[in-house]
Amino acid sequence: MQSLIGTGVALVTPFKKDFSVDTEALAKITNYVIEGGVEYLVILGTTAESATLNADEKELVIQTIIAANNGRVPMVLGVGGNNTADVVAELKTRDLSQFAAILSVSPYYNKPTQEGIYQHFKAVSEASPISIILYNVPGRTASNMLPSTVIRLANDFKNVIGIKEAAGDIVQAMKLIQTKPEGFLVISGDDMITLPMVLAGGAGVISVIGEGFPKEFSEMVRLGLNKKAVEAYKIHYKLADSIDMIFEQGNPAGIKEVFKHLGLSENIVRLPLVTVDENLSGRLSNFIKNLG
Repeated sequence: MQSLIGTGVALVTPFKKDFSVDTEALAKITNYVIEGGVEYLVILGTTAESATLNADEKELVIQTIIAANNGRVPMVLGVGGNNTADVVAELKTRDLSQFAAILSVSPYYNKPTQEGIYQHFKAVSEASPISIILYNVPGRTASNMLPSTVIRLANDFKNVIGIKEAAGDIVQAMKLIQTKPEGFLVISGDDMITLPMVLAGGAGVISVIGEGFPKEFSEMVRLGLNKKAVEAYKIHYKLADSIDMIFEQGNPAGIKEVFKHLGLSENIVRLPLVTVDENLSGRLSNFIKNLG
């Protein structure tokens, strides 16, 4: 899975004013991040507002990105949920031939035990024809997938090849890096602590800010992977304020506002999300101008 080391970006789903999927803007954004130097694309993650997309819209998003990418970089597809049987059914019926891996979130809302999380991913592993990246994001799922559970899954199932670790806990991330089997990818799911995770031995990031500023952020990650900490931290501190800002009023409202100022798409989100206020919009606009 060397192709999934570095910067992956969790692509948004741009919408038109009538809230339909804006395929032209999606193709523009796909080209923008690839030309900016990211290593891979993540499709239909949380940032894509996948919870508000119906089956036809999801297929439209997938096919639009496949066409725009045109084989240039690897792609990862979000396939997860809190009904294990539904996730298994999707894995058995969806064409996954274009993808390097799936990204599968730990079950949300149900609040399973660690054994329940293990059994869920056991079923996912047995059903998936391709590699699996686990996704731990306690702020959204209301449960934390502990390092011991992650390492158990990594050791028991060969197609469980990594984790997007988004607990925001650098100590937990370091425990994963310390105890993981060789070749297992510990990927940051938190933009602000991406660099320290990479310097500690992480494999990179699945990023939100990285799609707004792909050139800078992917270069920071590459410098980190090459242990050039001083140079990497210069970029980190240059971007740090923007990371805070894009999450201040919710994701993906913040990053969509960045795309609006960059002229790539409208900032339109579907309820229950709402767009950012004028104050934040102005601060993001100033940041982009000063970044040059």
